[in-house]
Amino acid sequence: MPVCDYPLRLQSLFRRYLWGGRRLATMLGKSLGDGDDYAESWEVVDHGADQSIVVAGAAQGLTLRQLVADHGEELFGKHAPLPQFPLLFKFLDCHRTLSVQVHPNDQQAALLDPPDLGKTEAWVVLATEPGSKIYAGLKSGVSREDLQRALTAGTCEECLHAFEPQVGDCVFVEAGTVHALGAGLVIAEIQQASDTTFRLFDFNRVDAQGNSRPLHVEQSLATIDFNRGPVHSQQPVVDDTLRERLVACDKFVLDRCTWQQFTSIGGDQRFHLLVVVDGSASVVGDPTAEPLSAGQTCLLPAAAGAVEVVPQGKAVVLDIYLP
Repeated sequence: MPVCDYPLRLQSLFRRYLWGGRRLATMLGKSLGDGDDYAESWEVVDHGADQSIVVAGAAQGLTLRQLVADHGEELFGKHAPLPQFPLLFKFLDCHRTLSVQVHPNDQQAALLDPPDLGKTEAWVVLATEPGSKIYAGLKSGVSREDLQRALTAGTCEECLHAFEPQVGDCVFVEAGTVHALGAGLVIAEIQQASDTTFRLFDFNRVDAQGNSRPLHVEQSLATIDFNRGPVHSQQPVVDDTLRERLVACDKFVLDRCTWQQFTSIGGDQRFHLLVVVDGSASVVGDPTAEPLSAGQTCLLPAAAGAVEVVPQGKAVVLDIYLP
């Protein structure tokens, strides 16, 4: 009997870092503990010990890795078999500016100990504050030598392309791209299932004891694609009046859908990850029988077939799947 042929609701995993805040609760409805440093909510993850757990239905209590191992054909359809769930989805509350980072590609990450996937990712901006910035890519013409000199002088920021995003903007960050998220942003992020990050620069910050966070300058310089210049917001491609194509790459496809009446999703022999970013919607067959509200996700396995989604008024939903 199929075990994961229905809409799967998964338990969130929270990450607390010094740059986090409380908006995962106040804006996205997450149940947080005490403290004001909740930085990330991992909604779908299969990466080592970090595992999403199914919260209802026949697969309740199973990890995403168990579903991949024992029910991969149901989960992946035409993409089966896969050794792990290939994508990781999270929300980020950037109460403070993050460090400047870069991620390796698949070939570079495979050489690490232990090996990992590369990390190509995309961001959808859910909230901003006045002056909030995204740093994405180097300014045109910046060479490795230019960046090294700036790092030595503590002026790395002068080499980075930056802009002030608007709510709804999408930024595609390929592996090898220098990037940072600025203070005040709330972000929905889809990425490869990797947790490999090289920290290039931390804006010369130190803690109360005068200590700076560890940097990975040599690894970063070896990873950066210096042929890639400034990165701007994506220009959505309107498929029809209900769907915008934000990103299509070899790692994932990211669409944004605006639904005001019931619609059908799936039935194409692949999984779909649905993320509500505004409004709410019910997914027929969801064993929790609770609508998805803003900040909630649902994983539709390939075996679920075509599933009806019924918005409550209007719902804006990210639809993420493999190409």
